[in-house]
Amino acid sequence: MCRLNPRVDFAFKKLFGTEENKDILISFINSVLDKDEPIKDLILKNPYNSKNFKNDKLSILDFKAVDEKGVWYNIEMQITDQDYYDKRALYYWARLYTGQLESGVNYDKLEKTIVINVLNFNCLEEKEYHNIYQLLNRESKEELIDHLEIHFIELEKYNKDLSEVQTALDRWTEFLKRADKYDKDKIPTQLAELESIKKAINVLDTIGLTKEEREAYEARLKWLRDEEMALKKAERKGMEKGKIEIATNLLKMGMNIEKVSEVTGLSKRQIEKVKDSI
Repeated sequence: MCRLNPRVDFAFKKLFGTEENKDILISFINSVLDKDEPIKDLILKNPYNSKNFKNDKLSILDFKAVDEKGVWYNIEMQITDQDYYDKRALYYWARLYTGQLESGVNYDKLEKTIVINVLNFNCLEEKEYHNIYQLLNRESKEELIDHLEIHFIELEKYNKDLSEVQTALDRWTEFLKRADKYDKDKIPTQLAELESIKKAINVLDTIGLTKEEREAYEARLKWLRDEEMALKKAERKGMEKGKIEIATNLLKMGMNIEKVSEVTGLSKRQIEKVKDSI
C-alpha cells in the first residue's frame, strides 16, 4: 500500500503542489475539467516547500495555479466536515478572482477562476460525486459569464467498482479514495492506463518526510481515522435507533416478540427492554 494517504490534506499538497510533480496536477485538473483542449502547463503560485510548512502550517491546506491561457485555479483537499462549506468555496473563488486586480488595473484584465474542492465528506444534496456550479440564467440557462466555475468532488459518494471505472476523473477519484490499497508494484490496469497515476502512487511510496512533516502527517491521519470511526459509530446508532422505533410500533400493534425480532433483526432481550419501556 502507499506509504502516505493522499486524502490527508498535507500529503495531498505535497503530492500535487510541487514543481517536480506538476504533471500529476495537470493530469488531475484535466480529468476534472474534461475539456476538448486540455491545459498543457501551469504556474504554481504557492507551491509546497519545507520553509512554508515550517513557518505557516495553515498554508498547506490549499494551493493556487495559473495555466498557459491565464485561467486561475484553487485546489483544496478537505478531510473534515465543515459547516457552510458552500459559502467557504464561494469565498475562496471571490478572493482569488478579485485578487487578480492590482492598483490601476481595469476589470478587463480579470481572468476565469476555477475552484476545485475535493471533500472527504458529503456536502451537497446532489447524488453524483462530481458537481459543477456556474453563473446561469435561471430560466434560459444562458451563462452570464464563464469566469465562475466551482467543482465539488465528494469522495464519500464515489462507490464504483474497478470494473465500472470509465473516465479519467473516475480513475483519479478511485486513487484518492483507495490509495491505501495500491502500491507501485500492484497497480490495477484501470488505473495504470494513466501514467500520472502510476507516478503518483510511486511518489507516495517513496516520498521522504522531515521529522516535522512526519508528525504533521501522523496527526492529520489520526484525525482522519477518528472521523471515519465516528461516522461509522453514528451510522450504527442511527440504524439501531430506527430498528427500535419500528419494534416499538410493532409491539404496540400487538405483534409478538419473536416476530418483531424476525422483522427488525433485534435480539429478543432488546425487544423485551423495548416492551418494558412502552
